[in-house]
Amino acid sequence: MELSKTYFSEKILKPSLYHGMKTAVWLLKLTIPVSFAVFLLDYLGVLAHIARFTEPFFRLMGLPGKASIVLITSYFTNIYSVVAVMATLGLSFREGLILANMCLIAHSLVVETGILKKTGSSAPRMLFLRLITGFVAAWLLNLVLPDFAGRLEGASGPADTGFGAAFLFWLKAMAITSLKIVILINLLLILQKVLSELGILKWLEKPFYPLMHLSGLPTSTSFLWLVANTLGLSYGGAIMISETAEGKLRRKDADLLNHHIAVSHSQLEDTLMFVAMGFSVPWLVFPRFVMAIGVVWLRKLELAVKRL
Repeated sequence: MELSKTYFSEKILKPSLYHGMKTAVWLLKLTIPVSFAVFLLDYLGVLAHIARFTEPFFRLMGLPGKASIVLITSYFTNIYSVVAVMATLGLSFREGLILANMCLIAHSLVVETGILKKTGSSAPRMLFLRLITGFVAAWLLNLVLPDFAGRLEGASGPADTGFGAAFLFWLKAMAITSLKIVILINLLLILQKVLSELGILKWLEKPFYPLMHLSGLPTSTSFLWLVANTLGLSYGGAIMISETAEGKLRRKDADLLNHHIAVSHSQLEDTLMFVAMGFSVPWLVFPRFVMAIGVVWLRKLELAVKRL
């Protein structure tokens, strides 16, 4: 099937840009205030103060109290911020790997929980699920991980610790993130529409059907599963919201998918951020993926019991 210029403009480009900008604005309304709040808490020393009280609890997971600074940053911002903060704390590779898994499971909670809610799941349930599985993953990894030699090293933020310099550093990072959100979301929606119109979408889904069966997911979620695992929720969420809003995906199927991707998503970009720090790919990918499979099958068991 060929797409004429008029058809592309009227049926693909204009609707995609309309929904893309609408979703991008919605995301930015959540992302910018949350990011600024974390910046202020960090600058005022509130996060460091919290770390002193969390030391005993974090020891259960083989982590020092200062790991809470990274985790709180993760809860309210993205993996880029997490990596920047983690690199300044002098953690061991073992501590860093445990903490990386916690952050990969639970990050950008305000924004991503909003996306999961818009695509068919309970916001409190998704929030609780990600928080709990993050700590369970850390506890289990502390039991099985071997020791790794060496410590993490990296660059910190601006050398001048004045508020003006710190604010400009945050503002620059936020401007880049905002631009990336707007561009990627619109490009993704256009690409998804083109692939769907040309009939290519269904061929991209088929190779993942066996993996969907193993994961306890319906095959109708294959494409969105692929989007979430390659692009993540913040960027791939635009397609997920569009699919559910148009009725192409049943809400109960979307809910099952959400239980999986709440725990395991962005296996490409976010994972590579930590690989660049020297972490092993298998230890970053498989713990989350295995836990996500378990979560989906437990959800299906819960639903089956409710029907009895």
